[in-house]
Amino acid sequence: MVMTADAPTVAPTTAAESPTTPQQAAEPNAAPAAPVPATFGAPWLRSTGDLAWKLVGIVVAVALVFYVVSLVQLVFVALFLALVFTTVLLPLGDLYDRVMPRGLAMTASLLTAVLAVGGLVTYVVSSVVSRWEELATEFGTGLTDLAVLVTDIPILAGLGTPRKWLEDGGAWLQANAGDYAATAAASAGSIAEGVTAVVLAVFCTVFFLTQGGRMWRWVLSLVPADRHERWEAAAGAGWTAFSGFTRGMFFVALSDGVIAGVFLTVVGVPLALPLSVVVFLGAFVPMIGPVAAIVVSVLVALAAKGPVLALVVLIGMVVVAQIDANVLQPLITGKQVSLHPVVMALVVAAGSVLGGLLGAVVAVPLTAVTWAVFSTLRRKTQGTAPAHEAD
Repeated sequence: MVMTADAPTVAPTTAAESPTTPQQAAEPNAAPAAPVPATFGAPWLRSTGDLAWKLVGIVVAVALVFYVVSLVQLVFVALFLALVFTTVLLPLGDLYDRVMPRGLAMTASLLTAVLAVGGLVTYVVSSVVSRWEELATEFGTGLTDLAVLVTDIPILAGLGTPRKWLEDGGAWLQANAGDYAATAAASAGSIAEGVTAVVLAVFCTVFFLTQGGRMWRWVLSLVPADRHERWEAAAGAGWTAFSGFTRGMFFVALSDGVIAGVFLTVVGVPLALPLSVVVFLGAFVPMIGPVAAIVVSVLVALAAKGPVLALVVLIGMVVVAQIDANVLQPLITGKQVSLHPVVMALVVAAGSVLGGLLGAVVAVPLTAVTWAVFSTLRRKTQGTAPAHEAD
């Protein structure tokens, strides 16, 4: 019998004993991997929750801004007006800068603007005063003709005669004279605040025009040096949007004045040129300015030519206002601020609800500046993201 040597036996390795990963095979004493933390809900639920919290944070930040502005409303109005004045006067100052020192050029541009606005207002007032007696007589005749037309309408004839309406109106004014006195006192306080804001705005404009670059460099000195480029880009985009809005408003107002002047001249309304100046100045005040210009134009037409022409002027001025809102604003201002007309309409409505007339005035430029700054910073972030990933 041939005896064979026993072959060495090798114990089979089980799955539990074999190393699970190459890292564990190389490092037998390594600690086990940490368990993956449990997540709550589906991915769409988590992303929706994150977005909701971000929206809550944005709403809180915006509400805080509105609250702070309401506490220093006079200062905010003055600063806003100063930026508007600076935007308008800076190109004129640069033109004067070619023939005179910088400080003197900017001061000359401010004086030019004051003389221009003062000249327009003086022209309108002097034109009305020079024909005041004639307009008053014609206005009385126009009211008489209007009263005759009103009494011929069956529905209004039963309400009484125009003389009875005037008597009732006078009695009502006498009964509410105290309330009107209090309202007038409050209005006087508002006018004083408005004058203070304008004076402060002019004061700030002088320094923005003459020392604007130095002031901006001081602001940049407060920022870390590695972020100067981002701040420069964001500030440049915001200033471009704001100046574009101001230039757009100027061209829209000028177009409104020209169109209204041509229309009033064609239909034969006296004081057509002064009324076009009123339309030009009123276009800078949203909602109230155009309506006031229409009312003044209709009253002048009623005083000069009677109710028929007044009705024609009313229809024509409403058409001019619609051209302004639906054609000129989207084409000129909307293009300058890179906002869709629907967005502009919604922003103006929201601003008027939140801040009244002031909110309606500043809503579009603030939105345009915010969007321009956000878009610039987002492009900067996206442009630098690959470099960070490569590091």
